[in-house]
Amino acid sequence: MNPYRTTFPHPLVDIGANLTHESFGHDFDAVLERAAEASVHQLVVTGASREGSRHALDLARAHPGRLFATAGVHPHHAIEVTDEAVADLRELLTHPEVVAVGETGLDYFRDFAPRHAQQRAFERQLELAVECGKPLLLHQRDAHDDFLAILKPFLPRCGPAVVHCFTGDERALMESLDAGCYIGITGWLCDERRGQHLRELVKRIPADRLMVETDCPYLLPRTLKPTPKDRRNEPAFLPHIVHELAKDRGEDVAVTAASTTATARAFFRLPEA
Repeated sequence: MNPYRTTFPHPLVDIGANLTHESFGHDFDAVLERAAEASVHQLVVTGASREGSRHALDLARAHPGRLFATAGVHPHHAIEVTDEAVADLRELLTHPEVVAVGETGLDYFRDFAPRHAQQRAFERQLELAVECGKPLLLHQRDAHDDFLAILKPFLPRCGPAVVHCFTGDERALMESLDAGCYIGITGWLCDERRGQHLRELVKRIPADRLMVETDCPYLLPRTLKPTPKDRRNEPAFLPHIVHELAKDRGEDVAVTAASTTATARAFFRLPEA
């Protein structure tokens, strides 16, 4: 018996699911089945490396209308962004199943790649977004000022941009919104140690700029009970995040679900499920 099975009557879109992660290799079909049971009807599979972006496209092709892909290189892998890699990403972005450029941006929290390499990799992927006109899936952690300084000149020339897995403070939120960005909220909201500030900030996000995501297998909501033994997050837990988000925004859950789904479908140009 699945203890997380839920009758959630509102269709949802998970805009950030790392389904190429090895932890999903042994039960991928079951993960998608549980997502369907939880009314997570469409999922955007995150491409975070050259190889991962290709894998994301393969998954999207295998599940048309249900899974979609992004193509990009996460700042952790910024040194991958060579001329050859850019050409590879450019080709991936010609496919209709690839609905966004990214995940790209800056991460000064981990600093797994030199900052100058991160900045150059970010710029090159923003140039790709201008070329193809597709939306941007953005990553920013502890790098807000440099992130916006690089991003802003490109925004008038490219598609819409979402700051995925937003974890920042009030200034980062308001300046991102002022720049025209959308905001993706994850189970970080449910973390009493690190995400408590988001409980108030989410009230300030306009409904037509707000989307939801699991960022699975990462960021398992800490308020989810019972806690999965393997501590793996998965798309079926998205309704839990939506319930928490609705509560914090003072909305009926049906309103939050409907608005985030409509916003995601418009942003990524998804068909009706």
